Amino acid sequence: MQIGFHFDQTRCTACFTCIVACKDWHDVPAGPASWLRLKTMEKGQYPDLFVANLAVPCYHCAEPACVSACPVNAISKRPEDGVVVVDSDLCLGKDKCDTCRQVCPYGSPQFGAEENAKMQKCDLCLDRWSENKKPICIDACPMRALDAGPIDELRAKYGASHEAEGFVYSKDLQPSIVFKPKMDNKGLPLKKVILTPQSARQ
Repeated sequence: MQIGFHFDQTRCTACFTCIVACKDWHDVPAGPASWLRLKTMEKGQYPDLFVANLAVPCYHCAEPACVSACPVNAISKRPEDGVVVVDSDLCLGKDKCDTCRQVCPYGSPQFGAEENAKMQKCDLCLDRWSENKKPICIDACPMRALDAGPIDELRAKYGASHEAEGFVYSKDLQPSIVFKPKMDNKGLPLKKVILTPQSARQ
């Protein structure tokens, strides 16, 4: 089984409640580390404007680049649910190694401001799953733009779109995400972009 995310780009208003809830729940201190980030895209000129937001957690890829790149096997993919986790005790730290950050095209590996900070990242709120609760970002979202669950169930419920404004899908990594994309104000579908291993490193 693979657990993943659903993100409805048409609902998100960039209120940042998901980010605040995530930092609070996981006791992530103020600073550069944020397990969930929000990207806002703007284009056009008044009055023909287009704005879209993109939630960027860890997408718990089917073939995560960070796992194979870690020189000390500090990152692993759980066989029972596909969640990518990090063992901070094994991590060499950002001053000695930040290979995971270099290979992840989505910026999921995060490091705090402290000296030789260890990698940290979204773990899909495994502590909450054990209590049959969904990740805190999902419960916190006032617009109900987020969901999580077995990826097959998400695809059955929401469709199988990999397209969203600001997102580049990697056919090699296969991020575990399903979107409801926001279309431009002309009603045109988004152009599909495929990320290749070469472009992922750029």
